[in-house]
Amino acid sequence: MPEGPDTPPPPPPPERWTPRFNPWLIAVVVAMAAFMEVLDTSIANVALPYIAGGLAASNDQSTWVLTSYLAANAVVLPISGWLAVRFGRKRFFTLCIILFTVSSVLCGSALSLGVLIVFRALQGAGGGGLQPMAQAILADTFPPEKRGMAFSVYGITAVIAPTIGPTLGGWITYNYSWRWIFYINLPIGILTVLLVSHFVEDPPYLRLVRRAGVRLDYIGLAFLAVGIGALQVVLDKGQEDDWFGSRFILTLSVVSAICLISLVVWELLHRNPVMDLRLFRNFNFAMANLMMFTLGVVYFSSLVLIPQFLQTLLGYTAELAGLVLSASGVVLLVAMPVVGQLTTRVPAKYLVAFGWITMGIAMLYSTRRIDLDISFKVAMWLRVGQAAPLPFLFVPVTLASYVGVPTAKSNDAAGLLNFMRNIGSSVGTSMVTTLLARREQFHQAMLSYYTTNYDPVFRNTTRALSQQLVHSGTSAADAQHQADGVIYQEMQRQAQLLSYIDAYKVLAIGAGIMFLLAFLMRKNDPRAGGEVAVG
Repeated sequence: MPEGPDTPPPPPPPERWTPRFNPWLIAVVVAMAAFMEVLDTSIANVALPYIAGGLAASNDQSTWVLTSYLAANAVVLPISGWLAVRFGRKRFFTLCIILFTVSSVLCGSALSLGVLIVFRALQGAGGGGLQPMAQAILADTFPPEKRGMAFSVYGITAVIAPTIGPTLGGWITYNYSWRWIFYINLPIGILTVLLVSHFVEDPPYLRLVRRAGVRLDYIGLAFLAVGIGALQVVLDKGQEDDWFGSRFILTLSVVSAICLISLVVWELLHRNPVMDLRLFRNFNFAMANLMMFTLGVVYFSSLVLIPQFLQTLLGYTAELAGLVLSASGVVLLVAMPVVGQLTTRVPAKYLVAFGWITMGIAMLYSTRRIDLDISFKVAMWLRVGQAAPLPFLFVPVTLASYVGVPTAKSNDAAGLLNFMRNIGSSVGTSMVTTLLARREQFHQAMLSYYTTNYDPVFRNTTRALSQQLVHSGTSAADAQHQADGVIYQEMQRQAQLLSYIDAYKVLAIGAGIMFLLAFLMRKNDPRAGGEVAVG
């Protein structure tokens, strides 16, 4: 119906909420909290032998220090959106920082392994809300057209902290004590709580939702806690206990599968779910989560491979191997803001596709350059090449995940996205550990065909080595045994090298598949950030 002269004009659209303080100041504050948590996830890895020695435990028992943290962290991550609505996002974020900081101090003062494991679980629960809430706060604080730059600040914490964590943890443990890797969180935690309480605030829509009341989904929460907790233990302990050859791992796998399937069915039918799985009906959100899961797999797998290769086969110390990773941290620090700027000019899907194809090329190139004579410089540049594509993946994927997602669901979206990345990192670490062990056995079996007296090259090599040992004063019988031992040891090293090459090939294939899938994502309008889809 056409408007007449007396028809009142339509009401203006509601103004977008803006925080009282400078958004970039808020970004730095929340990034501090996220950085502290991500750093602590990796910093304890290198201290495990010292923790085991200091608390009179075996190395196998000390790995529960990592497992308990990851399990508790994985349970809280996907429900952090619900908890933010239940308690208020600022209050929940602050409580998580306090719990993380206090439990860090308790971890540092633990006098037994059992007590340390309990406190690490509390620390993981507190840390579980920090990453998703930091991301959700940034999504609400910045307008859509500036989200890419905001997520680049958050991305610095998410990808650089795991890079410097092992180096920093090794340095602190070697020069002081393993307890200080926990104590250092105290001043940072206190400062962060003060800054968050002063600068961060909840947007109006969150206060309205909270007043409406939120019922607790007890059944969904129980399914989630048991299912995710069991899954995390399976991923962390599977290779160590021979996977399904262990009744313990098999039982936990069955429990996890039953609980997670029940969780999906229950949450889709429940009116007030603790996890809003209906968000996955949004194809773009589902694709972004798949990309983030795979990024967790590829990134953390590659983060494990280089230092483990250098320490196991080339005799590097943990600190020296960490220095190989440090140059990639500098590259990420520079590249993150650049990619943040690119998101305002180039649709996210094209940046993601570029990131995956360059990641695949880097992994494929690593299969050609890695060998037992690799130098420190070459290893460092290999890692730089593997890390350089990360900003083109992390920032645009995070931005693309919000395409078509209502503003009121930003907390839930952030929780699920970070959960997928963390589970991907656990899957990646478990996958690469298992792959290295199995492929080493395979290659050793293949090489053994050429290390018998029926092979002329083997006979000639053994004879020449035995003669050298005899000339150096070794008896003929001992020389033969020593020559066989040297050749067998070299065969093991070659088998291990080939297993690392196979691992990089798998990562290259995974990146190639994601490159093709990237073009299925919806194209956002770069000038409008992650909310407006144009086709």
